[in-house]
Amino acid sequence: MLPKKDKTMAADLTSGSVPHFYRDIYDILCPDQQTQLDQDMFIKLLMKSSLPKETLTRIWELVDCHHGYLTRSGVYKALALIAVSQQGKPVNDVVLQNFGCQELPRPSLGDLSDLKALSVRLRREKNPTRLSMSYREVCSRDIIKVTLIPKKKGLILKHVEYEVSSQRFNSVVQRRYNDFVVLHEMLLHRFPYRMIPQLPPKKLVKTADAHFIEERRKALKRFLTLVVRHPNISEDPLIHFFLTFLGRELDPLDTPTQSRLARDLMKHVHSSVSKLRDAADSIKEQTLEGAVDMLTFGRELSWLADMANTDSEWSSGGNETWNHLKKGFKSLHPMFPPISNALAEHSKQEDEDVVEKLNLFLDLLSAYKELHDRYDNSINKMKRKSSSDLSAPQEGEQQERRKHFALHCISMETQLVHCYMNIVGEMLHSLIELETIKHYKIYELWKNMHPMVENMNSADVVEERLGSASPTGNKSPYFPSK
Repeated sequence: MLPKKDKTMAADLTSGSVPHFYRDIYDILCPDQQTQLDQDMFIKLLMKSSLPKETLTRIWELVDCHHGYLTRSGVYKALALIAVSQQGKPVNDVVLQNFGCQELPRPSLGDLSDLKALSVRLRREKNPTRLSMSYREVCSRDIIKVTLIPKKKGLILKHVEYEVSSQRFNSVVQRRYNDFVVLHEMLLHRFPYRMIPQLPPKKLVKTADAHFIEERRKALKRFLTLVVRHPNISEDPLIHFFLTFLGRELDPLDTPTQSRLARDLMKHVHSSVSKLRDAADSIKEQTLEGAVDMLTFGRELSWLADMANTDSEWSSGGNETWNHLKKGFKSLHPMFPPISNALAEHSKQEDEDVVEKLNLFLDLLSAYKELHDRYDNSINKMKRKSSSDLSAPQEGEQQERRKHFALHCISMETQLVHCYMNIVGEMLHSLIELETIKHYKIYELWKNMHPMVENMNSADVVEERLGSASPTGNKSPYFPSK
């Protein structure tokens, strides 16, 4: 028979007494349906409560099952005991019984963002051959914004400057293109076996038009986004400096083969995603062209409506059709700008939510290709060096270790690319949702024009059209009744 304390702490908490906050904490600590909380992670959780060491020791004694880990129920009990202690109540083996079926209190644990980062880091340390990160976790590492700073007047050669903000570091700095170049070169030097995205090309300011500058801004944003979300590169002090001031040897037997297969896969993925990007860009441009066409329609109808009435009995033969149409043009032309505005707005959303997502993924895939190219060049250099110096066995061992580490890094980078593949599904969801909204909204705007068009037609034309309508009773062959 268990002692009283063990029976109390072993009893499961009722589901109705557990606040949703407890479940959120558990999902942070144990993602991917894990059923056990690591002891190291639990200690970090206790430290965030800012309770005295003696109190934390007591809580640990009450919930520790001596297995080196905690279950979901044990985590919930620990959170409840932390909250009780923060309220100034004594922590003992019967304090939770006083709540009965009431909701347990919520502990104060401060900002949970560092807890999420710690959870990811510990999971990766436990199994360094797995990325152990979801797409959502990768994206939550940081959010970067890059905006153009207005140019200073009075200079012939104007330097384009950017305002770079980081949500992770809560910072805003100003950078020039050359600053990005220095960062890119240093990252290539520090991380020769990691994916370093390409920078957009440099161009003389005197030939850089607004379109080029905007495209380069978006490319720099994508570059920084991929860098600051990279699990390894983002932790380098160089990233912190850029955004603020201013392995183990693992070699699975089939690693070379798997590396080649992954390279071939990413090559085909890059080709298909490039075509998807081009198609999405075409959709965006067609939407924008439609917006321009609608403005042309509205402008020309307005011009026709305001034309001076120069016709006479001699020219019209008493036919009032032209005067009737002009009245219709006058009421109809204001209906086209809203369609143009809607299409222009949708074109912008298609660019941001579809085209740019594909561009981001393509930048990552290009960086992956460059990573393999650098690895091949490094291997070729090592082969040439070893063939010219056969009396250095230690050098050969060092080269083999470097090769093993390089393949390990490539394996982790490949997993990161697979993690980012979810962006394709996210893009498709955005595309379908945007196109559905766009066509429905444009349909409603066109539908509102229908009565005006009917009124513009002369009586004989209306009768002719009604006579040709379908026998179902619909008055309009173009807009069927619902």
